[in-house]
Parts: sequence; structure tokens; C-alpha cells
Amino acid sequence: MAPSDRSAGSMKAGGTTRVWVRRGLGLLGLAVAILLGLSHFVRLRYQGRIVPLASAPEAPLALVFGAGLAPGPVPSPVLAQRLDAAIALWRQGKVRSLLVSGDNSAPFHNETRAMRRYLLERGVPEDAVLGDEAGLSTYDSCLRAHSVFGANRAVLVTQRFHLSRALFIANSVGIDAWGVAADEGRATPWRYTVRETLSRVLALAMVLLEVKPASPDSQPPTAPR
Repeated sequence: MAPSDRSAGSMKAGGTTRVWVRRGLGLLGLAVAILLGLSHFVRLRYQGRIVPLASAPEAPLALVFGAGLAPGPVPSPVLAQRLDAAIALWRQGKVRSLLVSGDNSAPFHNETRAMRRYLLERGVPEDAVLGDEAGLSTYDSCLRAHSVFGANRAVLVTQRFHLSRALFIANSVGIDAWGVAADEGRATPWRYTVRETLSRVLALAMVLLEVKPASPDSQPPTAPR
């Protein structure tokens, strides 16, 4: 092959590569734009239902989502913040019961028991505390609150970064839900913002696909444990 032919072939190959790189980048950009758009939709859908604790509407119960345990085992600082806000709602007469929903799937990690103990030690009566030990995710907690515990109206208690997703799920599965930010007035760490961007899209998919909870028990526990 003559030198000019080799040069032309090389230029053609390089041009083809650049075309595919541009197409790949274009598709990636489109995928990111769609992901961000869907996440933004979920974030804004029930934004107006996030209210200060003092303005929370009355409801039969407050749904408190688990958030891990510290050594002890006791609620982590994030979880304690949620429980304190729930206690404030109960003391103000905004809710009659507190439903604590946690992940107890691992040995020696019983979120629901730790949450219940935290509430009882701070004066909430035992008959005002309900526990869902199969709240393996935000989606499961909301769906089970409605289908297993019969919640048709509730106040959701969690941090601000999490509320948009929780409210979207709860209202989508049949709960007339409002939200109170346990960290009201505090800045949201950037890592939570990034995580929620993806988690909101997953929540939208789960709602649309009507995914069943991991533990679809027909009845809640008959007594606190």
C-alpha cells in the first residue's frame, strides 16, 4: 500500500472513532439529563407538603423511618433526631400514635426495638408506639404502613433530604402524607444530596412497577416486643 493510502486509512479510522466517541458522550449526556429530570420531578411533586413541625396537620400517626444504630445499641444521631421530632409531634397532640419502621434483618441489629425503647424512656406510653420490624427500605416502610398497619393519613418524620422521596412514595401508595423535617433549619451534607438524586429515580420506578415489599406480612405484630 502506498504511503498516501495508509495515511488516508488512518485518518478515516480516526474520524470514525471520534464520531463514535461523540455519539457515546451524547447518549451519556442524554441519560444523565433524563435521570436528573426524573429525580427533579420526584423532588418537587410533594414539596408543598413539607411543613414546619408547628404547622403539621393532625393525623392518626407519625411514621418514623429507621436510620441505623450506634454502639449500645442505641439510635444513631440521625435516627435520634427523627425520634425527637416524632416525640414533639405526639406531645403537641398532632398525632396519636408513632409507627417506628426499621430494619431488623441482621442479627444483633434491631432498629425497631431501639427506637421503641428510646420513645418509652422519654415518656411516650407503650400503647402509643407501633413497630414495623420489616421496614427494610423507605418503599417497604410506606407500603406496609398502608397495607399492613392501615395508615390512610400520616405525618412522615425524617431529614429534609429524605422527605421528598418518602412523601412521593407514601402519597403514591395510598397514604395522605405530610412531612416534617427532623433537621429543620440545618444544611444537608452533599453526599446525601448525591445519593438522593439516584434514590428518587429508583423510587419512581418502584412505584410505577408496583413492587411488592420484601416482607408482605398480612398482619402487624400483635404486641410490642
